[in-house]
Amino acid sequence: MGSMSPDVPLLNDYKQDFLLKRFPQTLLGGPRLKLGYCAPPYIYVNQIVLFLMPWALGGTGTLLYQLDLLRDYAAAALSGGLMVFTASVIQLTSVYAKSKSVVVKRMITRDILAEEDEHEFTSCAGAETIKFLIPGKKYVANTVFHSVLAGLVCGLGTWYLLPNRVALLYGSPGATATLFVFGWITLCIGEYSLIVNSPTETATFQTQDTYEITPLLRPLYVFFFVSVDLAHRFVVNIPALEQMNQVLHILFVLLPFLWALGMLPPPDALFFWAVEQVLEFGLGGSSMSTPLRLLVMFIISAGTPVVAYFLPSTIGVVLFLTGLGFLLSLNLSAMSVVLRHRVGSRHEAFTGSPGHRFGWKECLLCITVLAVALLEAGLLHRYASFPEVSRSSSQSAVGYVLMALLSVLWILRETQSIYILGIFRNPFYPKDVQAASVFFDKQNKLLRIGAVRWILLTLVSPLAMVAFLALDSSLHRLHSVSVSIGFTRAFRTVWQSTENALLETVIVIAVQLLSDTECWWNRSLDTGSRLLLIGIMRDRLIQFINKLQFAVTVLLASWTEKKQHRKTTTTLCVLNSVFAPFVLFIIVFSTLLSSPLLPLFTLPVFFVGFPRPVQSWPGVVGTAACVCTDTVFYHQMVPRLAVALQTAMAAGSLGLLLPGSHYLGRFEDRLIWIMILERGYAYCCINIKGLELQETSCHTAEAQRVDEVFESAFQREHPQVCALNEHLGNILTPCTVLPVKLYSDARGVLSGIIDSHENLREFKDDLVKVLIWVLIQYCSKRSSTQENIYKTENNREAPPAPLSALNTSPCPESLEDSDSLKSDTFHEWSDDNLFDDEPANKTRKEKLQFSDLPGTNLPIPGSVDSQSADDLSTGTGPKNDLYKTVLLGFPAVDKGQREDVTCIPLMEFSCSQSHLLSLPEEWRSNRTPYSKIKEMSSLFPEEWYQFVLRQLECFHSEEKSSVLEEIAKDKALKDLYVRTVMACYIGLFGIDNMVPSPGQLVRVYNGGLPWSGTLDWLSEKPELFQLVRKAFRYTLKLMVDKASLGPTEDFKELADCLREYERDWYIGLASEEQWKEAILEEKPCLFSLGYESSTGVYTSRVLMLRELSVHIGQLNAEAVRGQWANLSWELLYATNDDEERYSMQAHPLLLRNLTVQAADPPLGYPIFSSKPLPIHLC
Repeated sequence: MGSMSPDVPLLNDYKQDFLLKRFPQTLLGGPRLKLGYCAPPYIYVNQIVLFLMPWALGGTGTLLYQLDLLRDYAAAALSGGLMVFTASVIQLTSVYAKSKSVVVKRMITRDILAEEDEHEFTSCAGAETIKFLIPGKKYVANTVFHSVLAGLVCGLGTWYLLPNRVALLYGSPGATATLFVFGWITLCIGEYSLIVNSPTETATFQTQDTYEITPLLRPLYVFFFVSVDLAHRFVVNIPALEQMNQVLHILFVLLPFLWALGMLPPPDALFFWAVEQVLEFGLGGSSMSTPLRLLVMFIISAGTPVVAYFLPSTIGVVLFLTGLGFLLSLNLSAMSVVLRHRVGSRHEAFTGSPGHRFGWKECLLCITVLAVALLEAGLLHRYASFPEVSRSSSQSAVGYVLMALLSVLWILRETQSIYILGIFRNPFYPKDVQAASVFFDKQNKLLRIGAVRWILLTLVSPLAMVAFLALDSSLHRLHSVSVSIGFTRAFRTVWQSTENALLETVIVIAVQLLSDTECWWNRSLDTGSRLLLIGIMRDRLIQFINKLQFAVTVLLASWTEKKQHRKTTTTLCVLNSVFAPFVLFIIVFSTLLSSPLLPLFTLPVFFVGFPRPVQSWPGVVGTAACVCTDTVFYHQMVPRLAVALQTAMAAGSLGLLLPGSHYLGRFEDRLIWIMILERGYAYCCINIKGLELQETSCHTAEAQRVDEVFESAFQREHPQVCALNEHLGNILTPCTVLPVKLYSDARGVLSGIIDSHENLREFKDDLVKVLIWVLIQYCSKRSSTQENIYKTENNREAPPAPLSALNTSPCPESLEDSDSLKSDTFHEWSDDNLFDDEPANKTRKEKLQFSDLPGTNLPIPGSVDSQSADDLSTGTGPKNDLYKTVLLGFPAVDKGQREDVTCIPLMEFSCSQSHLLSLPEEWRSNRTPYSKIKEMSSLFPEEWYQFVLRQLECFHSEEKSSVLEEIAKDKALKDLYVRTVMACYIGLFGIDNMVPSPGQLVRVYNGGLPWSGTLDWLSEKPELFQLVRKAFRYTLKLMVDKASLGPTEDFKELADCLREYERDWYIGLASEEQWKEAILEEKPCLFSLGYESSTGVYTSRVLMLRELSVHIGQLNAEAVRGQWANLSWELLYATNDDEERYSMQAHPLLLRNLTVQAADPPLGYPIFSSKPLPIHLC
């Protein structure tokens, strides 16, 4: 994505034409009167007739009513019945047209993008015309249901708009006529979208309308308006209801514009939004992490006030509401895991989330708190019932305690983050952030204060509020609906959202102390109702402040930021200034609805988005992500980050934890998006998303601004006391720094190392040493894990064996002459074709593809390949394993000449324990001529070989040193290692003692070997090949380390270095599965070699697991919701998926590009998204 120009179009030319055709269709409910191409007149006439059909049917009933031929309900029934019949005919006509096999011809056009919209029609009632006008339903059930629903809409709409009825409401003929005409236009729009053709709605929540819910949007709101009118008809003498009905009749004619502007939510979004609002503000709960949990919690919570209403005893009500409010505020799914286990495993902790454990200690804490709360509530309520006790004075005393608690908790919370109120720098926060160890030591001291806050917030405050509520006089009155609902919410909020409940309670106490006792607030409302109203006002006030800050940021950024300045900026700023009261009204209205403030194309053009759930997206988070090779870093990070977040959240470092809050984390080149989904007693549920690491220019520009925001807050050398936040206008406010054990990613250039002639020459010598070390270590580990591979005896001598069968054919004069190594030369490669997509000898190399290795049938370590005597001779005599071992220890010739090898003199190990370190039998035969191995054996470092053997730990006896000394002097064992090591060496470099080129090293590192007979031998032994590959990669890493840190001084240092590689490193390729597995297993270090073909530079990549500083900042939640609302509108309605569109460009204040990335797929593209993670704060 290139850098943004101020003249980037909001929509390209095709999308502009497309939107101009789509919007009239949305406004009119489905008729396509602007097609963009020439169509026959009957296409438009048919659509107009279908559009006005409900009015004609409803007008029939209206006329009969006005003529006093029918009663009002009979006229409505007649119109509804006619509409059901008409809708059924329309749907059956569509089904008939689909059944006819008519191919719709496409008109030839140069505009390929518009082809799908252009059709050729042959007749007025042809099948192609009907299918164009009436697409029909996908499901038969919807065909029937929508037809019946259309009849109900028409019948009730006729009743709703009867002129006599409207005249009674307003008493004006002009108003009656206006409302009648425009009201029927609204009904026609709703009916057309239901039975003829549903338009694409601007208020789109689901990316795909699988169950055809969209056609129900407009009839749903028609039913709502009609229901109020019906209530007014049958419930008399309620002035407020009459006034509401009058207002709704006026709004009814404006419904088409509200539908077209996308202010009214679709049914699914409306349902979940309403459930969340009722659960949170009416029942004291919280929005939940999944739709299923939300529905279950809502059903259970809704039954609480019903049961409380019918309980006969007031003390029973108090105990019921206290206990159930506490239980419903817990993470019951995590507790159920604990309770399902037996008492015998009580000391075992059970995982509640990655990186955090919820066990019996936490469960016992909850049980203890519940018991104390019930005992306290029961005793205090009973105490307050005594006539000699002054309830008001006792409750006032508790109120003062709550005021003190609120002040202390606010101070303790603000000391935990870098800024106070997001404006002034906290003087108590550590200043030397760059000195990590010193900073975290000071931060730990600050966290001790956070522990005090946790005790006050989790234990003291809820019990104090329970005492305040238990002493309230409202609970002693007769039962009422308001008392049941108000106190159900109050007792639930005490645990569900303690900080908010404490603030609301203190406000109620303060208002009660400052106001007159005879005022409406104190006289007419009980304490529960007051708390409910204060809770709604508190939430809406926070939303209003955030929305206002968001609107001001958008407006000022469009003027002050040069890259955001467009030709229309001045005009938009002037209009916003002139119509400031109207803009403020939009902000207030969106706040009242708890809907996002939608900036069109992220310009200062504000609309009210439709209300939607807090998560902004349908479905369950974490079910989709744009997975790539970097996703594994976030998989490794989540458990560690969850533990760090648990500490920070419990201490209050992240501020007030509210569902729908967003946080941004930054370390090195990684960005973490954290969203709070659910909040309860001592826990919250979060979603963690990882953003892309391969940064585009827009991503980089915003990431740099994020770094600047954090650096100005945390990395100043001498910050002023109570200094102002320099980035106050940014939607990101720094909070704290978390120590998290993560991988640091360091990339380097190997110029001067991998292309150094001296380093390359030493590489070949080191490779032999590393091969020896790797093979010996493998054999020692193999011998320690298997039992009785060979039967060892005190006197190990070779018994006589029949050799006549083995010598039936004469041996050649020289085994060296049996094969040649012309194909083993390393000159088959060249740097020119080093990175070709189609390397030579592909057929041979396919045998060694690493991806195929895991599926290969590897021999069991230490096992002996059983063969019959016929495989080795033409005789049938008995065979001894020792002969087989010695025979296979020598180089093999072609399979057809296997008999010739047997003339080699037999040898035996001089040490009885040597077989424990002997190479597997299947590795001892190779196709490299013995003369070549003998020629290269001078490179074998015997002193190193003996040193490695003497350092082994596989023998656990008092005579360990003497045994290892004997093994080291075993010439037969050494010869086995010489032949195998040199065969592997020749397989890698050939027989020419030439210095390899850097390109050759990289190619072998990546798994590409030159073809040779030895290559075929290695390909048949994948386990040995993996060891050779590992040795080669260790050697290359050793070369890099020696060039950077200096040469190794002696054998001991070299052995220590190799042991460190084996223990703490994974050396391979970032594209390998083993690389991902090593990261998930948290291998301390990883190394990878690469090549930049564009620059011709060899690169290295080193990952090191260490404690890193992760900067965490809080985002303006309303800014995120507003940008996501615009993203949904742009992509789902305007289909503006241009990667260079204006709303995708970098914005340093709104972090627009990062916010788009963090949206749920398919609109966003995070590379990682976790499932809902419960974080327990106890």
